[in-house]
Amino acid sequence: MNSASWNERYAATDLVWSADANRWVVEVARELEPGRALDLAAGEGRNAIWLVEQGWEAKAVDFSQVAIERAASLAAARLGERLSAFTATVGDATEPQGSGFDLVLFSYLHLPEDEWRQALAAGIDSCTQGGRLLIIGHARRNLTEGVGGPQNPAILYDPEEVTALLDGLPVEVERAELGRREVQTDDGTRVALDTVVVARRL
Repeated sequence: MNSASWNERYAATDLVWSADANRWVVEVARELEPGRALDLAAGEGRNAIWLVEQGWEAKAVDFSQVAIERAASLAAARLGERLSAFTATVGDATEPQGSGFDLVLFSYLHLPEDEWRQALAAGIDSCTQGGRLLIIGHARRNLTEGVGGPQNPAILYDPEEVTALLDGLPVEVERAELGRREVQTDDGTRVALDTVVVARRL
């Protein structure tokens, strides 16, 4: 989907995604000392806003103008005196978005392999030495073993595929696994499979 399509999707409803932070973001970030975070393809900003609430400074980037406007509005409603620690800007996750970030987050960003490589390289460049990249996505194995997410295998990735893309880049993989989430569907409770990868910038 291009930015115009996402603008239409965000404009069509009050909130496309949950207002709560992603469970893997919460799990990983709670083990880290708060610093500066970059949330790429941030959507309506749920993860970046939660990070600010935990003491981080956070920059939310998305290529949808509507999503970024909504993120700014949600942040204004939730952050109070911490609002100055939050910024939201329109941008492309495959391009550099600054430097000096202690945590760079990719949450359900699904791109063709060449663009995904560009995004990972740009994210690594934005990360401080010793900082973390957190990569979360719908696993390809959802197509046969799970539920939810895009149905195009060309933009899905299992943990070992992410680590292969990171091979040779200046990072050390600390965690690479399938995360399991129970979700409610028309057929009852099912399990969605998420790729969860944490890498430390060398």
